[in-house]
Amino acid sequence: MPRPLSSWFRAIRPFTLPASVVPVLVGTALAFRDGSFDVWRFGLTLVGSVLVQIGTNLVDEYTDHETGGSQGKLLAPYKVIALGLLSPQAVRAGAALSFGVATVIGFYFVLITSWPLLFFCGASLIVAYSYSAGPLPLGKIGLGQPLVFIFMGLLMVMATYYVQTATLTTHALMAALPVACLVTGILVVNDLRDINEDRQMGKITLVSRCGAGFGLLMFLLLVAGAYAGVLLWVVASPALFPVLLVLVALPKAWSTTRLIRSGDTPATLNQALRRSAQLHLQFGVLMALGLVISRFLSVPS
Repeated sequence: MPRPLSSWFRAIRPFTLPASVVPVLVGTALAFRDGSFDVWRFGLTLVGSVLVQIGTNLVDEYTDHETGGSQGKLLAPYKVIALGLLSPQAVRAGAALSFGVATVIGFYFVLITSWPLLFFCGASLIVAYSYSAGPLPLGKIGLGQPLVFIFMGLLMVMATYYVQTATLTTHALMAALPVACLVTGILVVNDLRDINEDRQMGKITLVSRCGAGFGLLMFLLLVAGAYAGVLLWVVASPALFPVLLVLVALPKAWSTTRLIRSGDTPATLNQALRRSAQLHLQFGVLMALGLVISRFLSVPS
């Protein structure tokens, strides 16, 4: 890969992008299960979601460099500015382009659906930018987990469903809850890995404030909540039993939890972070597959 492309590939942090793909897969699969699917809308939703994630990553990279957050630390491969791979101006322009194209896609969906979607699109862009930028970055004052739960879990799945169907149902909420739990779990593991550094830098997270034991408990509750949500959903709507395919991802949940419990080194917690992201992806793909299968086994509920 040519160096400029390789540098941008690092900068967008591709390992984070499944977090923006899973909600779209689940929301679209539920819409398909309920008899609505437009491939054009699916493609645009996927592109828009990924672009918002990329923009967030680039803003984080730019602000981290501008505030000196990379000084004195072992540089991760995606720290393209500190490594001299891209200029701050290029990264800032990349973030603006990502958010700009995502905004155009959002306006298009507002035009073809209805104006309430405008609030979700606008709020998502504001939160994405303000997470690590602005006078009071939201991710540094203890709001990381709730914001990720709401915007990258609940609202993203429900908005995807709404784009396809122009309506919302309790099923959309039930599908969104497990996704929200597991994407928040990724951030919890990330905060566990960075707990000492966050405390030194004055960054407030629930984990840095309450301790590693609290972080482990939070991760366990989020994973348990994801599976409990699916089980309750199937009990309430037995026709959705193919969604129980998510049980296939239980070994990944178990191995990730064991790693976190033994995570006394950054290397171990780095591995746990990768596995938590893999768990989110596996769970989401299995849930989406289960919803698609249920379409062919029963009528929409």
